[in-house]
This record gives sequence, structure tokens and C-alpha cells, in this order.
Amino acid sequence: MKSTSYQKITSWIFTAVFIAFVTVFSLFDQPNALAQTETSPVTSVPTESIPAPVVSLPQVTFPTIWSVDPVAANVSRLLTTNECVGCNLVGAQLERANLQAANLEGANLQDAELEKANLQGTNLQTANLQGVDLSKANIAGANLQGANLYDADLEGANLQGVNLQGANLQKADLQKTNLLTANVQGANLLGADLEDAVLPAGIMTPYQYQ
Repeated sequence: MKSTSYQKITSWIFTAVFIAFVTVFSLFDQPNALAQTETSPVTSVPTESIPAPVVSLPQVTFPTIWSVDPVAANVSRLLTTNECVGCNLVGAQLERANLQAANLEGANLQDAELEKANLQGTNLQTANLQGVDLSKANIAGANLQGANLYDADLEGANLQGVNLQGANLQKADLQKTNLLTANVQGANLLGADLEDAVLPAGIMTPYQYQ
């Protein structure tokens, strides 16, 4: 009877020690497990595989720029101020225009229409008047020194007292023009048509320019 009681006590003691041992072992092992959990490596995603965000910019609308006709603007300026030095007046429509005493020095009037225009006393020094229609225009007393009048139409124009010194009048139509008192010194009249023109004293005959 005592032996049986002793065995039971011994068994309980052994069981209690075993349980205590397991409990202690579990307590010591748990931090290690937690440490392993906390230090487990985190798989990083490569930055190359992440698409860049698409940023949409607002559409910018620029105002429409309309082209400006420089010749028309210069014609308006000339008619308003009576001056347009060195202006671009190519092909300008100036028939019967009153440009008396205007300053058009060095202006480009190639192929312009100046039929019956008033250019009395106008400054056209070194201006380009190639192919210009100046028929029946009043150009009396104008300064055309060094001007280019190649192939210009001057038929019936009043050229009294005009300064044409050194001007280029090659192939110009000077029929019925009044060149009385005009300064034609050094002017190039090669091929000019001087039929029925009123010529200043001492000027060469028209036939010598053909």
C-alpha cells in the first residue's frame, strides 16, 4: 500500500517536473521565434518594374497670328504722313495719288501704279522705279537723282526741272514728255524712247539713244 502511494507521488512529481520543463523551454524558445519573424527578409519590388506615372498636361491653344501686308501698311503710312523713306511699295496702287513734296528716298516702287499722280517736288532720290507706270504724272521739280527708272512708263509726264542726274532711264518710255530744264547729266538714256519729247538745250537727239 505504501509502495503504491510512493509510486503515485513519484509519478506526479515527475509529471510536474516534465510540465515545468516544457513550459520553461517554450518560454525560452518563443523570443527566438519572434525574433525570426521580425527579422524575416522583405522581398523588395524592383523599381524598374514599376511604371512611371503618366502626367497629362493641359492643351495650350496659341492665338492665331494673321499675316500683315507690308505694302498696304506702307501705302497707308505714306498717304497719312507723306513720308516713307526706304519703304517696300512694290506694286503699290497709287494712281492719281497726291504725293506732292513727299519723302520717298530709297523706296522700292518697282512695278507700282502712279499714273496721273502728283509727284511735284517729291524726293525720289535713289528710289527703285523699275517698270513703274508714271504716264501723265506731274513730276515737275522732283528729285530723281540716282533713281532706277529702267523700263519705266513716263509717256506724257511733266518732267520740267526734274533732277535726273545719274538716273537709269534705259528702255524708259519718254514719249511726249517735257524734259525742259531737267537735269539729265550722267543719266543713262540708252534705248529710251524720246519720240515727240520736249528736250532741254544741248541734249542729244533721240536717235543717238537707240
